[in-house]
Amino acid sequence: MKESGRIVEGEALLRRVLIVLSSIVLLSLAPAASAADLIGQASIIDGDTIEIHGQRIRLFGIDAPEHDQLCEAGGNQYRCGQQASFALADQIGKQAVDCAPRDVDQYGRVVAVCSAAGEDLNAWMVRQGWALAYRHYSTAYVPDEDAARLAGDGIWRGTFDAPWDWRQGKRQGAAQVQSQAPVSSAAVVGQCVIKGNISSKGERIYHVPGGPYYDATVIDTAKGERWFCTEAEAVAAGWRKSKL
Repeated sequence: MKESGRIVEGEALLRRVLIVLSSIVLLSLAPAASAADLIGQASIIDGDTIEIHGQRIRLFGIDAPEHDQLCEAGGNQYRCGQQASFALADQIGKQAVDCAPRDVDQYGRVVAVCSAAGEDLNAWMVRQGWALAYRHYSTAYVPDEDAARLAGDGIWRGTFDAPWDWRQGKRQGAAQVQSQAPVSSAAVVGQCVIKGNISSKGERIYHVPGGPYYDATVIDTAKGERWFCTEAEAVAAGWRKSKL
């Protein structure tokens, strides 16, 4: 009886060992399968999200306008989120996309740096002005954003709400730019160059180009400050012109 008991115990131990070994083998194979799922033809979800083999992938370090977001250029509003999606789709075309995972976000999406034909798509979207550097997570694409802003490309040809503000409902009506860094006059292209500043005393004062305090004035939309296209618009919104 003792001998048969040892045999039963031995078989049970062997089964446990086999289960553990099987689990190790499956875990070792999982990363390879995941990597394969991140290479292939991509479907465009929006300007910073794609899908490959059913896997949603969020482009790391950038934030593009939401699909239904509106921006302004030349006094007219346009669907900048839709334009960002079109730009990414045109850049990828029928090329295979290769994504290098960085993380997994709260929605189960893989966060990755993706490329097509050797071109970093994350950097390309920011450099073309169709996405912002998402400084909250990375500063890798700040130089690309600076280049797009100075060139007036993409959404930088007019004014806009930052995508992270748009998602939270922090919208200025006629789209106003808000960056994670102080915004200079170079950030606004076109007619909307009048700065609506709120003084330390709470006075709403606007500054026009050429004024003595214009260049030194930095607009912070988080405080309720804003850009205006005309002086009449500023006055109608409750701002007065700087006395100097």
